[in-house]
Amino acid sequence: MTPSLKTLTAAVLLAGLPAATHAMPYSQLVIFGDSLSDSGQFPDIGSPLLGGNPTGGLRFTNRTGPGFLPNNTEYYDAVSTQRLAALLGLQALPSTPILPQVLTGNPDGSNYAVGGYRTDQILASITALNGSVVNAGGGTIRTRNGYLVDVPRVDPNALFYVNGGGNDVLQFVVTDQASAAAAAADLVAGVAALQAAGARTIIVSDLPDVGLTPAGFASGFRAAWSNASGLLNEQLGNQLAALGGNVIRLNFRGLLSEVKGDLASYGFDPLVSQTDVCFSGDSCLADPTWGLGGLTPNPDRLMFNDGVHPTSAVQQISADYIYSILGAPWQVSLLPEMAMASLNAHQQQLRSEWQADRGAWQAVGQWRSFVAASGQRQQFQRDQAVADGDSTGLGVNLGSSYRLNEQWRLGLALGLQEQALEAGEADSEYDLRSYLLSAFAQYQYGRVWADSSISLGHLDYSDLNRQFALGIAERSEKADTDGQLWALSGRLGYDLANAGTGWRVSPFISADYAKVDVDGYRERGMSATALNYGDQQRDSKRLGLGLQMNYQLAPATQVFAEIAREREFEDDSRDLRLGLNSVAGNRFELQGHTPASGQTLAGVGISHALAETLQLRASYQFRGTDDRQHGVNLSLNWDL
Repeated sequence: MTPSLKTLTAAVLLAGLPAATHAMPYSQLVIFGDSLSDSGQFPDIGSPLLGGNPTGGLRFTNRTGPGFLPNNTEYYDAVSTQRLAALLGLQALPSTPILPQVLTGNPDGSNYAVGGYRTDQILASITALNGSVVNAGGGTIRTRNGYLVDVPRVDPNALFYVNGGGNDVLQFVVTDQASAAAAAADLVAGVAALQAAGARTIIVSDLPDVGLTPAGFASGFRAAWSNASGLLNEQLGNQLAALGGNVIRLNFRGLLSEVKGDLASYGFDPLVSQTDVCFSGDSCLADPTWGLGGLTPNPDRLMFNDGVHPTSAVQQISADYIYSILGAPWQVSLLPEMAMASLNAHQQQLRSEWQADRGAWQAVGQWRSFVAASGQRQQFQRDQAVADGDSTGLGVNLGSSYRLNEQWRLGLALGLQEQALEAGEADSEYDLRSYLLSAFAQYQYGRVWADSSISLGHLDYSDLNRQFALGIAERSEKADTDGQLWALSGRLGYDLANAGTGWRVSPFISADYAKVDVDGYRERGMSATALNYGDQQRDSKRLGLGLQMNYQLAPATQVFAEIAREREFEDDSRDLRLGLNSVAGNRFELQGHTPASGQTLAGVGISHALAETLQLRASYQFRGTDDRQHGVNLSLNWDL
C-alpha cells in the first residue's frame, strides 16, 4: 500500500472520531458479536482500490459521504465499537479480516464480531478451536482460533464487549421461550468463559427491538420479531443475573426509545416515521427525502441505514452512551476529593493562624479570636480513571483560643466551605457545602512546640449534575446526596533560631488521618442513562516532614512561610459500585480516583499589627502534585 493511500485510509476511519489523548484504565477493547459491532471483517468492494483490490472493510452502516455510493471513492463510516474505542484511546480492528494488511494497512485486531453471526457462532469465536470464521462466499474464507484458545489467561485490565441475538431473531431461531433461553445461554456461556479466564469488566448489550425496524415493517414480521426480541432479552437478563460477576448490562432498547421520543434534539427528522424507512433502501423502503437517491440524501437525518442497521449518527449515540457509563466513576469518585479539599483549606487556615502566633500567644487566662475569609482552587489533571476538573471555592472560618497556662492553649473553630467542581468533557457540575468544626490544642515549652486538632464535618452535595454527549445532543442526570468527615492532625516541631535574631526556624514532623464518607445516591428518573452509586469511603493516612520560618520585618510586621512533603499511605485506586436505574438487579464496579502517593505543601504569609490587640493577616497555600490546590486567606485577629 502506498504511503498516501495508507494515510487516506487511516484518516477516513478516524475522521470525526474524538480520540482520547490521555491515559485510560483499560489496556485493550476486545469485542464479540454480530454486524452491529463488526468493524470490517468482510471486504468492501466499493471502497477505494489499490491495484484493482479493495482497501476497506465492510461495515454495516452508511458510507462517509458526500456521495454515499459504492463507487470506490468512500469507505464505510465507523460503527459504535470503533467509536467507543476511539473515546477510550484504544483500537477495534477486525480480528479475522479477509483483506490482508498490505491492502488495509492494519494488522489483525481484537474485534471478533462478524456480520451474520448467531449466538452459537459468537460463543465459538470466544471459546472454540478455529472458532472465528469469516466466510465471504465464493470460496473466500478465513478462520482463526476463538479468542480464549490463543489467550487462555486474559489481561485483567482489558475491557470486553459482547452483543448478539439479532440474527437468531431474524433467522427465526428464536421463536419461543425455550429457543430464547438457548440463544441467551450461548451468550452467557461466553461471558462465563471470559470470567473464568480472568476478565474483570465485561459489557453485555441487550437486544434492541428487532421488530421496530424498517425491515420489520417491510417484511410484515414486526410483531413476531418484537416478541422474539423481548423473550431473548428477558432470558439474557435472568441468566446474567444468575451468573453474577462484574457485568455491565446495557439498556439500548430504552435509549433508542428515548431518542425516538425526541428526534429533533438528536438531529433526526421528527416528521419521518423512523422505524419504517431507511437511508440505503437495502431490505427496506428508502426515505424519499433523506434516503439515498432522495431529494437531499443525508443519513444523519435518519436512524436506520438499512433494514436493521443504524446510521452513523446512531452509532455515535451508542458509543457515547457506553462511554458515559464507563466515565461516570471518573467524575463521581472526585466527590470525596472535594471534601478533602474543603478539610485541607480549613486546616491550613488554622495552621496559618498558629504559625503567625508562634511565640506570641495572648496572656494567660485571655481569649484570642479570629475571623477569616478564604478562596481556593483545585485542579484535577486528566489521568487514568480520573476526569479533568477545575474546582473553585469560598469559605469563612470563625475561631477562638484560650491560653490555659504558659504551655497550653486550647480553642475551637467553625468553618463553612462552598465548592463548585466542573469535570469531564461536557463540564459536569458538582456543588458541595461543607460545615466544619475543629477543636485544637497547642503546646509550647522552650524551643519545642506541638499543634493538634480534631475536626468533624457535614457534607451537603446539593446539586450534582453529570453531563455528557449523546451524538450531537447533550444530556444531564441530576442528583444530590450527603456525607460526613472526621480528621485528626498533629505536628511536632523544634525552634532552631536563637532569641533576638528575629527568626524562628522550626523543622517539624506531621501526622494526619482523615475519613470521608459520601452516601450512595440515585440520579433522578429511570432514563437509560441514569445511574445509581454505592457509598464511597475515602481514607487518608499521611506522615510528613517540613520546615517553618518566621521573620520579624518590623516591630508590627512579620512574614512567615513553610514547606513540607507528605507521604500518603492510602494510595490504592478506589472502585465505585454503580448500576443503571433502568436495569434492575445489575450492579458493577468500575475504577475511580487514585490518590497521589505523595504531595508537596507550601505556604507564605504576612501578619501586621493594626493595634496592640488587633492583627491583620494574609496567606497563600499550595498543596499537590499532578492535582493541585491553591488557597488564599485573609483574617482579622483580636484579643479579648
